[in-house]
Amino acid sequence: MKTLYLMMLVPMLLLFLFHYVPLYGILVAFKKFSPGLGIWKSEWNHFEHFKSLFHDFLFIRALKNTLVISVLKLIVAFPAPIVLAVLLNEVRHVMFKKVTQSISYLPHFMSWVILASMVGEVLSPQRGIINFVIHSLGGTPINFLADKNFFIPALIVTDIWKEIGWGAIIYLAAISSINPDLYEAADVDGAGRFKKMIHITVPSLVPMIVILFILSLGNILNAGFDQILNLYNPMVYDVADIIDTYVYRKGLEQFQLDYATAVGLFKNVVGVVLIVGANAIIRRRSEHGIW
Repeated sequence: MKTLYLMMLVPMLLLFLFHYVPLYGILVAFKKFSPGLGIWKSEWNHFEHFKSLFHDFLFIRALKNTLVISVLKLIVAFPAPIVLAVLLNEVRHVMFKKVTQSISYLPHFMSWVILASMVGEVLSPQRGIINFVIHSLGGTPINFLADKNFFIPALIVTDIWKEIGWGAIIYLAAISSINPDLYEAADVDGAGRFKKMIHITVPSLVPMIVILFILSLGNILNAGFDQILNLYNPMVYDVADIIDTYVYRKGLEQFQLDYATAVGLFKNVVGVVLIVGANAIIRRRSEHGIW
């Protein structure tokens, strides 16, 4: 298997260089960092940044917003690819199925810089098609991206639009591995397509759903930095400022690199704890889990 090990060498090297070598930078969170002195020579701060985290109103607001947005995405956006995959599996027209799947996962390959411009045009109070319809029906145009009541729903919907097709691919792959004998036995028993979907297709997806759900819990403090950074504005900071945008402002705009690193480290530690905890709980209740 020498050839396979050689093929693995390059990705393993990249993983080591870009994910493990930079880990020494975590020390910045425990230092009074001075660029002139460097990481090693800067003084230790005795966990000062971690102590001040929960006394910072802006961090508390960012943490609350992150949890709200992430939980809403977990509740609304997580099941969307499952539903799409199950529905596509029931489509018998091959060409329609392929075209629908291709259209659904196309937005995944576009950056939020591009998609944010498209979303801004669609939701524009002056030029947007949605506000055109609202105005035509006698309503008042709504500035969705500058209104606190509509910004988070806009985030959820656009996130589903971008990722639903890509997320469905893995479920379609899992569906294709289901033993056809199960469907044939169901036909013999007189089960219709809906009953086969409910009693065979969906239960067969449970192991994959559990694994992806655990991984999603680990990312619960990642509410979508690229999406929010390109869509939000100061008018919706109260509901849209998340930990990642808070770190971005503190680290790159205000140049508080040590404090921003402490916030980022806190977020990552919480993510690891959630993954390990969720996996342990699910393993106690069933045989499914990541490890």
